[in-house]
Amino acid sequence: MKHLPFALSMLLAINLLAQNQSEVTNEQLLKLYEGLRVADVSDGMDMVGLKDVGLMDREIAPLWKDIEEFSHQLVGIAFTVRYVPTQRLESLGEVSREEYKKWRDQWYTNLSGEPFIKELQPGHVVIIDNADDGDTGTVGSNNSMIWKRQGAVGIIAAGGVRDTDEIIKQEIPVYMDYTKRGRGIRPGRNELESYNEPVVIGGVYIRPGDVIIADGDGVIVVPREQAINIADAAREEKNIDMAARRKLYDELGIPVDFTVEDH
Repeated sequence: MKHLPFALSMLLAINLLAQNQSEVTNEQLLKLYEGLRVADVSDGMDMVGLKDVGLMDREIAPLWKDIEEFSHQLVGIAFTVRYVPTQRLESLGEVSREEYKKWRDQWYTNLSGEPFIKELQPGHVVIIDNADDGDTGTVGSNNSMIWKRQGAVGIIAAGGVRDTDEIIKQEIPVYMDYTKRGRGIRPGRNELESYNEPVVIGGVYIRPGDVIIADGDGVIVVPREQAINIADAAREEKNIDMAARRKLYDELGIPVDFTVEDH
């Protein structure tokens, strides 16, 4: 993740605090959270009285990690989607390949599609509540790239991700419960229940527009109405930690890297 200079972050926070919270844009919030880690944000939430709020279960973890540039990390704005197990007990029986493909395509079109794609915007994190739809691959190598093309910065899912090798190769940040990854296609298995409505993933209530931070420590959700105060507190904690680590780097003769630089 990029790192926002301390002085600039403080100025931005002061200016945003003077605004009506409802008027703060996604772009302003994303700028405010640049370079902040899950640990920093958790500390910031403690500072404003939200102890243990927003931290997802440890099972929701990065699918892959980039230990050189940390490109698996993400900061984004929640865009929520919910898929549920289907109750349609349809049995195709023995059908031709063409009949099967027609049935499959109709299911994608009418029951388990992605009409929300046109609403994805740069900076969105696609948050998928699909914990109970069994061995279903709601996310794969293809649609994850389509969402990225629309501007999504990553995906948080209760499960239901397949083509994981290709997703890693494509370097799309994904956080999920790996034991609940899915392999079958959606048709016959799940249906789109809603999008842009509140969901629960990893024990955390998430609303569209909340701020999402994810890294090797997992995922934390920041309530949008408190995001400015929390970012300000988190930045203070981050800079204390960064200064102490920079001193240790110098003492130990470790070459300086971006994790201890205030750009």
